[in-house]
Amino acid sequence: MIDRREASEGPVPHYRPGEVVSVLVATPVDRRLDYRMTADGGPDGSFVRVPLGPRTVLGVVWGRGECQLDPARIRDIDRVLDVPPMQADMKRFLTRAADYTLTSLNAMLVLTMRVQGLGDPPGVQSVYGAGEGRPDRMTPARERALAFLGGQRDAHFPLSELAEKSGVSPAVIKGLVKWGAVTVSERRRDARYPTLDPARPGPALSPDQRQAADAFRERIRSGGHRTCLLNGVTGSGKTAVYLEAVAECLEKGRQALVLLPEIALTGEFLDQVHQRFGAVPACWHSAITGAERRRCWRMAAEGGAQLVVGARSALFLPFRNLGLIVVDEEHDSSYKQEDGILYNARDMAVLRASVCRSLAILASATPSLESWSNWKSGKYTGFRLPERYGHAALPELRAIDLRQETLDRETWISPTLAKEIETGWVRGEQSLLFLNRRGYAPVTVCRNCGHQLGCDHCDARLVLHRFRGKLVCHQCGESRLEPTVCARCGASGKLNAIGPGVERLAEEAKERFPEQRISVLSSDVALSAQAMRERIRQIAEGGVDIIIGTQMVAKGHHFPLLSTVGVIDADLGLQGGDLRAAERTYQLIHQVSGRAGREGRPGVSLIQTHQPEHPVIQSILSGDGEAFRRSEAAQRKSAGVPPYGRLAAVILTGTDLTAVNAAAQGLAGNAEILRRQQIVLYGPAPAPVARVRGRHRVRLLARAPRSVVIQPPLRAWRDSVRLPASVRMQIDIDPQSFH
Repeated sequence: MIDRREASEGPVPHYRPGEVVSVLVATPVDRRLDYRMTADGGPDGSFVRVPLGPRTVLGVVWGRGECQLDPARIRDIDRVLDVPPMQADMKRFLTRAADYTLTSLNAMLVLTMRVQGLGDPPGVQSVYGAGEGRPDRMTPARERALAFLGGQRDAHFPLSELAEKSGVSPAVIKGLVKWGAVTVSERRRDARYPTLDPARPGPALSPDQRQAADAFRERIRSGGHRTCLLNGVTGSGKTAVYLEAVAECLEKGRQALVLLPEIALTGEFLDQVHQRFGAVPACWHSAITGAERRRCWRMAAEGGAQLVVGARSALFLPFRNLGLIVVDEEHDSSYKQEDGILYNARDMAVLRASVCRSLAILASATPSLESWSNWKSGKYTGFRLPERYGHAALPELRAIDLRQETLDRETWISPTLAKEIETGWVRGEQSLLFLNRRGYAPVTVCRNCGHQLGCDHCDARLVLHRFRGKLVCHQCGESRLEPTVCARCGASGKLNAIGPGVERLAEEAKERFPEQRISVLSSDVALSAQAMRERIRQIAEGGVDIIIGTQMVAKGHHFPLLSTVGVIDADLGLQGGDLRAAERTYQLIHQVSGRAGREGRPGVSLIQTHQPEHPVIQSILSGDGEAFRRSEAAQRKSAGVPPYGRLAAVILTGTDLTAVNAAAQGLAGNAEILRRQQIVLYGPAPAPVARVRGRHRVRLLARAPRSVVIQPPLRAWRDSVRLPASVRMQIDIDPQSFH
């Protein structure tokens, strides 16, 4: 079947043997290079291996050659890889993404080719499926594995994948093989994924859910691009709604992509997909194996992956016919890539959907101000789910004024919160304590000389992680064993941990509630995706009484027995000058509060604060998200900042501070290019984190009215100054953080 988009664009050019073609290589080269096509020829968009100097590199055929070299110097393509060529809409997406982010097209191409062994002949692998036998003795782990396979009688999985998806160890699977309860066979690597059945009935939907789901289905049926915002309160069933859009997309023979902000959410979401469609979709994130990464990439390109669930980098998979992109928890800051190539996956998802002529759904209980303003202006279509699904009610929200509470020194759980935790435990319910600070303590100081332990490579304090017995830099990842002697004055026994992290909070909770079972959910604690999934399953089944966690616990988890949420330090996110501080604090506390009161149980969220009168705290307590966003929008509009203005951060780094400062001054002195385009330049100034990994950091900030397209003048300004080789420059369009 010919894709209608391909037909409308005309036939894909096919180059003859020996014809000169232009190749975009996946390596830092600032232009496309000419090569001669192989003896077999090949289509435009072919993935190829080409010689570059003394080595060979990967690339993509990007049109006809420009023939700027002496024909005798043009080299031959080494080989055309045995993978589907890149679609024309993918090439347009990469080009537009590169232009928007001021990134070289070669660097954008690298994002699409992070797969080992691309083009190598596929081998075979052992896969495991459901058998007819039964073990002589059943254990909980065996039951989980067989229950998972029982719902997918025709599906087969590699050992590691089956173990992860069913939440058991590989040894359990091998044990079931001996009894014939699990079969082993061989299959070609890069095999198609199990077929998802969109005709399977989904859960009953409420009238509000049905209205949104029907609208999504109609938009997919009618074709064309549209971006929709699905704004539903926590527990309103947003996932069930957008899975109906996935079903319609699959019925139309097109592919769907669902982006999630955290790997930890993948397990629960896959269970929902399995229930809805009878099979598990393809997954793409940092925890999958190299073999599975290659399989997902290839099946996305061939059409053998109907639905991919992934992290932000899944946007750069070479889908054959992408019809739907869902960005779940679209407000989440983890969608912003802060290292290397700087982009916001939410914005790039909307861009890719527009290029593919497909539907984009942005889902959140606390939409970003950018998406909310696009909805209010009519650029996006909005749908609201104002009530929780079924009989569940939103939790009661109350502030605990810490100025009125009596807390012992070095404790952080107030008497009021402790009483609520005890009351819930007596009823057989769970509590969650939220503190958005990893580790045991953020600062370690010597009481003898006042020295604060810092990183040798960064302008940052070391965070104590007592569970691991280490001090860790959260900027560069450097770690060292927890010392007993001060490195500056030599005093022994004088090092003191200052302030709480989740580990210290867990220590206090164990002393305060000795009979309750406590579990910490933090990115520092979970060692693998399987371990995290097992821990979340244990919590959901009631195996834990008190959950203690960072922002990881605020994202999409469903704990039926959870009735009490305690926000330990609501003021933490309000500190600093970040223009999004108020918005992020509102979103985070609202989201974590929404974990309480599921499954018809009444819930309560207690927010500990020293400033209960703060407008953000008052907005959370009132539950009036619209009022908060209107107030925040008015402040942003008066300041001319996003989403009512444009910002670009310019970061210069280098090992020589003098050279970095000189380069920054040179750029600032040449700002007339920007001023002519109504762009105001602030700085240069040292970055708040002035040194990372031994490199000094200096920042400038460009601000422009919303009507100005900021990239062309920024590009001209950037290119007007020749920086020394020792100084690197990055431009971050619409920065999300200012560290």
